[in-house]
Amino acid sequence: MIRWSRAGISPGTSGILWSLSVAAEVVVFVVVGRPLLDRIGPTGAAMLSAGAGVVRWAVMAETAWLPALALIEPLHGLTFALLHLTCMRLLAQCVPRHLEATALTIYGTVGIGVATALLTLACGPIFERFGAHGFWAMAALCAAALPLARTLREPTDDPG
Repeated sequence: MIRWSRAGISPGTSGILWSLSVAAEVVVFVVVGRPLLDRIGPTGAAMLSAGAGVVRWAVMAETAWLPALALIEPLHGLTFALLHLTCMRLLAQCVPRHLEATALTIYGTVGIGVATALLTLACGPIFERFGAHGFWAMAALCAAALPLARTLREPTDDPG
C-alpha cells in the first residue's frame, strides 16, 4: 500500500487491487485449489506457489503500472491459498490423528505467524533503504523455495 501510494495510486484504486488478491485467494480456496492440488500434487503446487511469488514480487519491484499490478495481484491466490492448501494436505497425511491439533498450532504459529512477523520486521528497513526494489528480496525468497519444493513427496501407505 505504501508503494502504491508513493506511486500516486489512489486509496480507492489500491482497495480494488487489494480486493483482486483477496478474491483470487477465495477462488483458490473454494473452487480451484483442491482440484489443482489433486492434479499436480504437493510438489507441483508448492513449486507453482513459489514461481508465482517470484513473478509477483519481481513485477512489484519494477513497476507500479496499474495494468501490470491488476494482472499480478491475483497471483496471491497461488502464493498464499494454494501453498496453504498444500501444507494442510501434507499435515493431514503425515501427522498422526492424535497430534493434528498440535501440528496445526505449530504450523499456524511458526510457519505462518513467526515467519510473517520476522519478514514484516525485516521488510520495513529493506523498503526504507531500497524502496520498491526491496521487493527483489521477496522474489529471492520465493526463488530459494523452488528447490526446496522439489523435495516434497506425498507420503505413501507403503512403508517400504
